[in-house]
Amino acid sequence: MNDASSPQVFKAIRRIVRAIDLRSREVSRKTGLTIPQIVVLQGIRELGEVTTKALSENADLSSATVVTILDKLEEKQLIERYRSTTDRRIVHARLTRKGAEMVSNLPGLLHEEFEQRFSECTVEQRVTLLQSIEQIAEMLNADKLDAAAILTTSNIAE
Repeated sequence: MNDASSPQVFKAIRRIVRAIDLRSREVSRKTGLTIPQIVVLQGIRELGEVTTKALSENADLSSATVVTILDKLEEKQLIERYRSTTDRRIVHARLTRKGAEMVSNLPGLLHEEFEQRFSECTVEQRVTLLQSIEQIAEMLNADKLDAAAILTTSNIAE
């Protein structure tokens, strides 16, 4: 690529979006979960017993979206919610045994070929790639968007 232009950048971003969409559909078919549901489950696993606000920040999703996702995960008996013993206004979420089993057997959110090729990069190359992707997201004002719209496919209900 000589001198990158806006149309070239748009095409590259569009190819990334398409690849993510295809992977999202594949993962959703395999697991019965949407990508936002998986992201929230993984957040609970990483953070432990956690509040909606902390999950929202961790997953880059609005609190309202996280509450809806938690409702669905609770219906599937993958998580349970309970009120704090010190402040009844605070609600925590934690994985159930079924949820812990599910999250430990989830496929990667990125395609295996990507994971392999990314792991073959040097640390410096991985850092540069991540910084570039983050800079593109910032330039697109992605930090102001609820990621749920892009993390779920149109034919899969939350």
